[in-house]
Amino acid sequence: MCLVRFALANIRRRPERFLLSVLGIALAIACVTVVRTISSSFAITGADSVTDVLGGAQLWAVPATGVQYDADAQALVANGPAPAFAAPKGWKVARTLSGIAEINGQRVSLRGNDETPSGQAILGAPLAERLGLRPGDRVVVGGRSLVVDVSGSGQSMTVASSLAQTVVGSNGWWLIFAPPGDEKKRDLGRTFAAEVGLESTPDPSVMPDPAGHGLIYDTVGGTGPLTFEQSFSALFSGKVTSSTLGLISMIGLGLGFVIAVSSFLAAVQERRREFGIMSSIGLADEVLYFFLVESAIVFVAAYLVGILGAGIAVALVIPGIATPTAWLQASAMVAAFLPAMAIVGALVPVHRLLQQRPVDLLGDR
Repeated sequence: MCLVRFALANIRRRPERFLLSVLGIALAIACVTVVRTISSSFAITGADSVTDVLGGAQLWAVPATGVQYDADAQALVANGPAPAFAAPKGWKVARTLSGIAEINGQRVSLRGNDETPSGQAILGAPLAERLGLRPGDRVVVGGRSLVVDVSGSGQSMTVASSLAQTVVGSNGWWLIFAPPGDEKKRDLGRTFAAEVGLESTPDPSVMPDPAGHGLIYDTVGGTGPLTFEQSFSALFSGKVTSSTLGLISMIGLGLGFVIAVSSFLAAVQERRREFGIMSSIGLADEVLYFFLVESAIVFVAAYLVGILGAGIAVALVIPGIATPTAWLQASAMVAAFLPAMAIVGALVPVHRLLQQRPVDLLGDR
């Protein structure tokens, strides 16, 4: 507590330096937090979108042209027709038509299957909220008026296959369910692929061969610690962190660290005589502890200002992408950098200070 009071007294004595240091570091932290928030939001979106597609299926057969995430529709959409094959005995397969439709002036992911009644449109809760629809309302799809039903947490609208085909054509994919008792087997993809003559992989980063007939994703046959959904979400997150935006954010964090070290180096030079007296009476260790405490106060203040500023920025600028959960995840990631930055930020100037003899510190220079 004595060290904390000592550090706070010094901050009050030089508030301009403290404020400038905090603001410089906070801007760097805010930059990283914004990028990490976007990255976490995409990761959450990726996991939710693929979970919405799979619906509990063990295998996912996609077109040769693959699938893509439509940012406006906020859902995965097929780029071509589902591959053709004859399902082996014991396996259950369900074709899902997939494409984009204009509903109430907005781009919406439209899907079709044979289990949806012809006069009904089933919307995920987020999509129903986005379109301002409630159960029992009516919506026009492909020139037909359908009764709205809200179910699930996806961003897609599901209608009967016959109606969906008139709007999106034959584009779509297959959902494949293993025979009863085999749902957890790790070789389902290879087994089914060998039966139907298609390629299979448990890795969602593998893209189908455009010259081929399609690709089967095995959602339970991965060898790593991550599930298929987690691996898929990591692809979304990696696109942000590995982009130019992610690189700029890391450079900004480095610049914030340089600002902090520069500030502490200047503080050391100003108080050479003060610390020379402390070192000459055997309080050299206290000098180190003092700088650790002061640097911790600076970084904690900068962290709080930075993440709050980032939260306000993403809420105002990109509310449709960023979520509170993503912001909290990003804040936790950034917090992991702080202890190392605070310790190194204090050790660098103190190391230079303690390399000198106390008598040199007491000089006029």
